[in-house]
Amino acid sequence: MERLTNKVALITGGGSGIGRATSLLFAREGAKVVVVDYAPEGGEETVRRIRADGGAALFVRADVSKSAEVQQMIATTVDTYGRLDILFNNAGIEGPSAKIVNYPEAEWERVIAVDLTAVYLGMKYAIPQMLKQGGGVIISTASVAGMVGFPGSGAYGAAKAGVIQLTRTVALEYASKNIRVNCICPGVIRTPMAQRVMGDRPEEVTVRMEPIGRLGTPEDIAYAALFLASDESSFATGAPFIIDGGYVAR
Repeated sequence: MERLTNKVALITGGGSGIGRATSLLFAREGAKVVVVDYAPEGGEETVRRIRADGGAALFVRADVSKSAEVQQMIATTVDTYGRLDILFNNAGIEGPSAKIVNYPEAEWERVIAVDLTAVYLGMKYAIPQMLKQGGGVIISTASVAGMVGFPGSGAYGAAKAGVIQLTRTVALEYASKNIRVNCICPGVIRTPMAQRVMGDRPEEVTVRMEPIGRLGTPEDIAYAALFLASDESSFATGAPFIIDGGYVAR
């Protein structure tokens, strides 16, 4: 069943991990997909895979923490496909691991810019187009790190908590305008970002992921995003959807 037929989806961080898995899934479900990434190689490879499977996709290079580039990626989407039905604010970085007194100010600013300010910018410039066309869906990638503490990840946790609160606020601001706004809070997902954090310790991390006892996959999150992007979630807005193998429930 093609649950996103005739929909246009813009996915940031689409060159790898969750963004790539979601781009591929959305295309299989009938969406035209605009893949946004800072690194052209990964984004172009995602587009190549979509087209090889018979889907429609476009790559746009953008630094999502820059207002002008966010405006341009949205303009390019609308110029190419005529509308924007789904925005998935997914791009993110982990930043260094350090206690707060040792956390470099420049790194703090960089993590907040990519993981939180970019979500604000995406919403700010996508919503006018969605209002013009009568509605839309916004999904953002938050994290369980925005709900519980992870020592050494102060900037990342603060940014992701901000995404959760921004989701709630903007959902209330536009609920009556047929714009739904939700976020996904993944646990540890087997992505390049997680691999950088875990290094050679994936089994140790897996043990801590009880009761499921495994790392999540990008596809686990992609299917959650598909539900939120589709009409099947028409009554869902303002919510953080926890997809974490039971980590927060412990």
